Parts: sequence; C-alpha cells; structure tokens
Amino acid sequence: MILTGPEITAAAEDGRLRITPFDPAQVNPNSYNVCLGPTLLTYTAPVIDAHAPNPTDEIEIGPHGYVLQPGELYLGHTLEEVGSDTFVPLLFGRSSVGRLGLFVEITAPIGDLGFHGQWTLMLSPVRPLRIYTGMKIGQIMFFVAAGPVALYTGKYQAAAGPRPSAYWRDLAPLPAVTS
Repeated sequence: MILTGPEITAAAEDGRLRITPFDPAQVNPNSYNVCLGPTLLTYTAPVIDAHAPNPTDEIEIGPHGYVLQPGELYLGHTLEEVGSDTFVPLLFGRSSVGRLGLFVEITAPIGDLGFHGQWTLMLSPVRPLRIYTGMKIGQIMFFVAAGPVALYTGKYQAAAGPRPSAYWRDLAPLPAVTS
C-alpha cells in the first residue's frame, strides 16, 4: 500500500515520517518532491575499484548552476533529510527531469526502514545539462511495511551530502597474490 499525499502530510506531522525541511507545496498525490543539494562528487580514478575506496573531487553548484557532462557519473544529494521507522521509501527521478535527459537514481531507488539522512543521488546526463541547487530533482513514495521490522544501522546512516560507495567495506579481503 502506497501513502497518498494527505497521508504523507499527516505522517510528517505526527512523526511517523521525517522530512526536514518539510514543505507542504512539495506534496504530490502519492509522493513527495525532493530538491537537489549544493554539492556533487565525481570519482577521479580512471578505473573505479569495487574492492577499495575510490578518490573523489567535490564540486559546489554555484549560483549560475553547473553543467553536467555525458559519460560522467555525478553523486549529488537531496537537500532534505528523509527517513522513516514505519514506511519504506522509494526515490525516483521526476519525469520533468528525465525529459531533460537526466537519469536520476536508476539503480538503487529503495531506502531502508530506519535510514534517516540526505539521500545520495546517482546522476547521469545524456547531453550536457545545467542543473541548479534547489531544483526539484526527484520524488519519494512511501510504502507500508508488513512483518517484523529490523531498522537500518548501516554505513550510510545520517548521511549529510553525497556519499561515495562504501561497497568495499562489505567484502572479504582479496587473497594474497603469490608468484
């Protein structure tokens, strides 16, 4: 079961859902609009290594925006902190942004019960595209959970700003190379 706009508002008011800052104008019929935060990260290594931390460069989106380039992965973040111990959030790009040729969060839209923080967004443009801090970038829907709940306590909890992948933390060490 998906929450309707009025139920999203009620859940934000009574604490079952946390959206900070909460703006009633961002409530849709069955989702909540989230805006783009001011910081982007890009990976700097020529090869991204899933088994190790990867270096990044930080980019601040200025008052005149920032032009995303095709073939580059940008990690952005929501301006809002969003989370719930009651509802399962799913984040998708807004159709208006998709029509500009920007893929937003296409591989990892589901959030965990108990996560609270700014969401890291995977941004990939098909053409050069100027983006701006505060633009409506995505929408989050909330679903009712069924069954026992184990709240998220993972490595991205309380995220502020974009967070690079920490996938390598979940992996067993690679075997030693012998000659």
